[in-house]
Amino acid sequence: MDASELFLAELKREFPKFRVVHKERDLLSQCIDIALKIVTLGQQRSYLDGYYTVLGDTLYVPPGWARTSPIDRVITLRHERIHLRQRRRYGFPLMAFLYLVPFFPLGLAYGRARLEWEAYEETLVATAELAGLDAARSPALRAKIIGRFVGPDYGWMWPFPKQVGRWYDAAMLRLERNFGDPPAHPREDGA
Repeated sequence: MDASELFLAELKREFPKFRVVHKERDLLSQCIDIALKIVTLGQQRSYLDGYYTVLGDTLYVPPGWARTSPIDRVITLRHERIHLRQRRRYGFPLMAFLYLVPFFPLGLAYGRARLEWEAYEETLVATAELAGLDAARSPALRAKIIGRFVGPDYGWMWPFPKQVGRWYDAAMLRLERNFGDPPAHPREDGA
């Protein structure tokens, strides 16, 4: 058993109804893909093939899930476990409301941003633990995560790159302190 299979078993103990469904074979995922293309005016084009989605106890995965490295699968599963725990904490109706409504469904989705900040902080922790602190410090990872918040991927959920950058840098500082590693040099661009 590889690390991802062990983690999946752990996840199923915590969430007995948990299952993995492939998006390309799922009608609901295909409908969500069409809806996202419409509401983002075609800007979100990779929902089916580039994103993982938790709805209820189900993780919907893009093609290529089986080819993803076990470490990357565990990092993804740890992120998605945060959403499963959020749903358990808030209940499905409140979780759906928080994710989709406050303040606006697009452009200023504070509820979604708060939920995703918690999950992406776990992404950073998992990355550091499984791939090393340098992987978590990667400028490419930083740019990717900030881009998710400020771009069309999540409907421009929090379109303030400097604020998201400050959140990211604070999360990294907490992570580096927990690892007992000296912080990386501050960014010179002030982001």
